Amino acid sequence: KKAFFDMWDHMLTIFLLNFGFILALGLALYLPFLLSFNTTLSIFGLALGIFAFNYYSAAASLVASSIADYQSTEFKAFFRSFKEVWKPALVFSAIMFFQVFVFIIVFPFYTQMGGLLGLAAMALLFWVSLIWWLAAQYFYPLYIKMDKDLKKVLKKCFIMFFDNTFFSIVLGVGTVAITVVSGFTAFLLPGIASVLLWHQAGFKLRLYKYDYLEEHPEADKKKIPWAALLIDDKDRVGQRTLRGMIFPWKE
Repeated sequence: KKAFFDMWDHMLTIFLLNFGFILALGLALYLPFLLSFNTTLSIFGLALGIFAFNYYSAAASLVASSIADYQSTEFKAFFRSFKEVWKPALVFSAIMFFQVFVFIIVFPFYTQMGGLLGLAAMALLFWVSLIWWLAAQYFYPLYIKMDKDLKKVLKKCFIMFFDNTFFSIVLGVGTVAITVVSGFTAFLLPGIASVLLWHQAGFKLRLYKYDYLEEHPEADKKKIPWAALLIDDKDRVGQRTLRGMIFPWKE
């Protein structure tokens, strides 16, 4: 609910970010095709395209984080943020490039192998990839809000996943749902920017749990007083009607 209203309140910003995402995604898909006359150049084009997409994603994540924290957003700050996000973008791009390699080369290899070994290898690759994909949802939120040490960020991604497995699955289902819905608007709305906002909002609210446990180390991790921890955000989100969202001046 918070992510949706945050997106609604900053629809123009989200729209403009998504337009940039379309260009970045187009570059990532077009470069390998453009350089397909040479295998090495094509691979280089793929790597460059993946980095361009993730570089833009990292900068857009900073904007999404500001929106989730109820802060003002300025595109001047967005363009300045490119100076500070190239490292996490590079690391995330390297991991994504490896995943593409596994999907294109390794997975088909074990598929053709067949037998018990091939089936076991495919199952292992599938579950490792799925766990990483769910854990990776915390990558940019962790980097922006908690730690700039990329090794620690990667470690904390998995800690967050295993400590909040059901929540991470729900977050992943939401990511897929937003992506599918975005296809009907050519990814302009809600779009990839809304996916990043979904991650930032989810991580922001999940941090309340750890702040509470830090203040109450004796507390039961399975009995977090969410109603009390979320009261401020519930007040900020408030109760809205469809009419009030479209015609706020008539409320």
